[in-house]
Amino acid sequence: MTTDVTKAARLVAEAAEHAPLEEVPRRVCEAVCEGLGMDGATLALLTDTPSRQLLAASNDAALLLEEIQFTVLEGPCITAAHTGEPVAVDDLRGALTPWPLFGATLRERLPQAGSVYALPVYFGDYVLGTIDLLAWRSHALSEEALEQASQVADAVAAALLPARAMLLTGAEPPAWEPEEVVRAHWFDTARAVGALVARRGLVPQDALAVMRAEAFRTGRSLADITADVLRDPPALP
Repeated sequence: MTTDVTKAARLVAEAAEHAPLEEVPRRVCEAVCEGLGMDGATLALLTDTPSRQLLAASNDAALLLEEIQFTVLEGPCITAAHTGEPVAVDDLRGALTPWPLFGATLRERLPQAGSVYALPVYFGDYVLGTIDLLAWRSHALSEEALEQASQVADAVAAALLPARAMLLTGAEPPAWEPEEVVRAHWFDTARAVGALVARRGLVPQDALAVMRAEAFRTGRSLADITADVLRDPPALP
């Protein structure tokens, strides 16, 4: 299958043009899927930090991919954000990944996944976030297409620029749509971390680690653990 990266970048720009700011991330993810022939896409900011903020997920499978990486604190998008380079996992069924917890959890919870790719999104010289790409087939992107995919990431960054005043304000729930999904991932997580910090005297990194460990132990999502903590801060063991 041939991937037209230039066409994909154009679809991203067209999707964002004249769109309400709160809908831009979701429309951008949908355009990335269409343009690159993917089965799911997510867009997140500050991907490799505790302040991570999900902006959009094209579908439930893409959201699960994002949840897994944020819970186990490893995976393609975290590596892409840390290194500033695209990351490819071409064959999830036939090869081990460099991330043991991510690989095992993804195979268990999303066994139909064939390949995953992550693209860093630059604002100037700074990696502000990442795009995650999910495909049911293996080798969904050729090596050449992945090398050229920075065009798509640049188009995403340009699409987000008009909304920069809305990004990472922190004081109010994010305005991105769908609101309930984006709020749970990760605005409410930050609030739950604050609740544990206040109650237990933990530093934020340790409070988030406690929540992640509970999610991993129980097989529930971090969003579920977050909801428990916000309902009842001493809920965690």
